[in-house]
Amino acid sequence: MTQGDRTKLKLMVVDDEPDNLDLLYRTFRRDFQVYKADSALSALEVLDQQGEMAVIISDQRMPEMNGTEFLGRTVERFPDTIRILLTGYTDVEDLVEAINAGQVFKYITKPWNPEELKTVIQQASETYKYYKQRSLALRRALRRESLFNEVMSVIRGSLDYSSMLQTIVQTLGQTFEASYCMLRPVDGSILSTSSFSYQGATAKNSSFALSEDLLIQVVESRKTQLHQSSENNPNSLQVVVPLTYQQEILAALAICQEDTTTNSWSAEDIQLIEGVAEQAALALSQAKLYQRTLDLAQQMRNELEVARQIQSNLLRQSWPDFETVKVQACCFPAREVGGDFFEVYVHSQGDIWVAVGDVSGKGVPAALFMVSAISVMRRELSQEVSPDPYHVMENINSSMSDDLIGNNHFITMVVARYTPSTGHLAYANAGHIYPLVWSHPEMVEQASSGVGNVEPNFLKARGVPLGILPVWKGKSGSVELKSGDVFLLTSDGITEATVTNQAEGSGEQTRSMLQQEGLWQLLVEEQGSLNLDNLLARIRADNPVQEDDQTILSLEVL
Repeated sequence: MTQGDRTKLKLMVVDDEPDNLDLLYRTFRRDFQVYKADSALSALEVLDQQGEMAVIISDQRMPEMNGTEFLGRTVERFPDTIRILLTGYTDVEDLVEAINAGQVFKYITKPWNPEELKTVIQQASETYKYYKQRSLALRRALRRESLFNEVMSVIRGSLDYSSMLQTIVQTLGQTFEASYCMLRPVDGSILSTSSFSYQGATAKNSSFALSEDLLIQVVESRKTQLHQSSENNPNSLQVVVPLTYQQEILAALAICQEDTTTNSWSAEDIQLIEGVAEQAALALSQAKLYQRTLDLAQQMRNELEVARQIQSNLLRQSWPDFETVKVQACCFPAREVGGDFFEVYVHSQGDIWVAVGDVSGKGVPAALFMVSAISVMRRELSQEVSPDPYHVMENINSSMSDDLIGNNHFITMVVARYTPSTGHLAYANAGHIYPLVWSHPEMVEQASSGVGNVEPNFLKARGVPLGILPVWKGKSGSVELKSGDVFLLTSDGITEATVTNQAEGSGEQTRSMLQQEGLWQLLVEEQGSLNLDNLLARIRADNPVQEDDQTILSLEVL
């Protein structure tokens, strides 16, 4: 068969009458590669050997298998083939069924008009070409989409910037069966000295040399450059593609094919490389942004760690061992820094001051107000004469109310002054949780004997939080403490912590806020002397996620 014959469309004629078969063959042999079959079974064998035909002309009335049955059996294997039926009978039902099923393009009655038949076959061949072009375009689009999905799935599998650079090189090199592939990042239109490379299994040399001028040309022009042949390899092809996203060039990608005589990229392949490079640039931009976000987050964590250490140092790390009282205090921020604070201050006149405060909100804003509150409070407590707790609260509010109100924050706080010589404890409460007072020896004794429970004394004298009004409004209170009594302050991070409860009867577990009643039950269950570290450890063990700052302070009279 000549080269000219191979460029012709293939046409098969099927008829059990030799004269008709020869006539059809002679009619179309100049314009088509014509194949003959004298029966449907013979025609199926020809299809097995020769593959798809552009057009099949089949007689309807044949032994063993009629034309519509035969054509119907070719539809699934060769959907693009155009089928024409010849019939000497007006078997309308068979023809309508065949046409409706998509098995027949047109039917022609015998005897046919040669010119009419040629016109129909010409229409059929044009229709076949159109279908093939459409199918080819669809397959190309599906291949492109499939390739995009595969490549981008691999590339997006890593958000690490450096890993993605190597992944892009590796994936594109393997996908397009390149001999070599190299990627150079670009920072501010300047090529980086670092490079990421891939070498295919068919590569002849151990290294890949690429002209620096060619890379610079791509970076400056931001257009794909093709470089064919070199002194060492006249059959090579280098394609250098810019990876650009939103007018910013991120990298230059060079992909090389050493031997174009056996496998050469087509114009469509190069367009596909460019398309994949565009998607890779988008992924690379996201990875670069993600890396920048990680760096900023790490910088923020470092700065917050410094802030946490500074804030921790502002809280009393130690205080004197008192002869008549024992003071314990713990503070655990929910984040690196928080708004909870406590104070233990010994006045020169002998009074022992304790305080617990809670700035609304969490994080850095609350921490800044917490630092200011401690500073103002210590200034107030350092007066020559030990002040009254009510006046301390008034002065703190006066100093901070403008800033608190202007920034939509407030502070709840309890300040208490204990005088060891008299056992008198005076306090002021600015919207904070009620302090608790109880006789610890009595509670332990009754709890161990099982004879009832001692009830705590909730100190309920209270005013509005700081930062609500320009002038603080509230009531001060006092209580006399004797040996064994405990004065306890907590923040709402303790009382609002959720704990596990065992439902009676059903045995089902539920979770609810601890609240002051639940805190008191935990205190009752404590054996021996009061230990805030143990108490807080029990609460925190039942709360894997800490939602608020947690602060607790106790003053126990010995």
